[in-house]
Amino acid sequence: MAEIAHSVVAYAPGSIGNFGPAIDVLGCALTGAGDEVRVAFNNTPHIVVADSGHPHLPTNPARHTSAIAAREVLARTGLSDWGVTLSVTKGLPLAGGQGGSAASAIAAAVAVNVLVSDAGKDPLDAQALLSAALVAEATVAGRHLDNLAPSLLGGVCCVRSIAPPDVTRIQVNVPLWIALAHPEVAVRTADARAVLPQFVPRAMLIDQLANVAAQVSALATGDLELLGRALTDHYAEPARAPLVAGFYQAKQAALEAGALGGSFSGSGPTTFMVCASEAIALGVAEAMRWSFEVSGVACTARVATIDFEGATWRRE
Repeated sequence: MAEIAHSVVAYAPGSIGNFGPAIDVLGCALTGAGDEVRVAFNNTPHIVVADSGHPHLPTNPARHTSAIAAREVLARTGLSDWGVTLSVTKGLPLAGGQGGSAASAIAAAVAVNVLVSDAGKDPLDAQALLSAALVAEATVAGRHLDNLAPSLLGGVCCVRSIAPPDVTRIQVNVPLWIALAHPEVAVRTADARAVLPQFVPRAMLIDQLANVAAQVSALATGDLELLGRALTDHYAEPARAPLVAGFYQAKQAALEAGALGGSFSGSGPTTFMVCASEAIALGVAEAMRWSFEVSGVACTARVATIDFEGATWRRE
């Protein structure tokens, strides 16, 4: 094993998965919160999670997305008998619908990939990194890329295919502010996916396809009125709303405060609402927070913009 004394720290932003009607297809990286993972070779063949980032997260390397992603990167670069030690700093809520498991996986994959390069080996490209992180995400949350891709690449990403990953960044030619309300309700991704209808009427399918197409067009052209109309989800939102008390009241409060539109971030419970200005977004965030608390649900709220940078790293 090469002597590499330094560690690499990588940061991956949180994200909105299922961006509006585009379940498993569009994801959006967000500023303001993400996960950070510090990684160093440990001169053993073992993956060690020194700090899981939260008391409720496992240190078992077979169950933490950062460790699974690290193992996959090492295996795919021919270093499966090398070990690393990881320390995770969680900036994203657990089971919050803000891409926390994906961010940990991406941050670890990026950091290990830099160490691989420092060891004189060929690092993975972006597509291979997504494939490695997907193994981790599939283990704990489900087999989807709509959080992983924007967390790595930044911006708004379209996932055309998972196997193999076929991801493109969508043009965004309008400044957007996004209000996020996180009620203190735990919604496991597996539970949120379990309530989704297995079959849908043709009319609903057509509506969803039309809204996704309109959403992409609106982001590219800057048509905010079209974007607001397109952020309508006839499929997942009605099925998942009963899992989050006060959701519809909070959404209505957001629209009355000037939001263009929005829905659940990922599988919830976080609600995102897209706004045309920072001032409106601040008012929308407060309106949602207040509405959830009136419904008897404690809630925190913040305002973000689109993170166009994606994952970053530094040596220490």
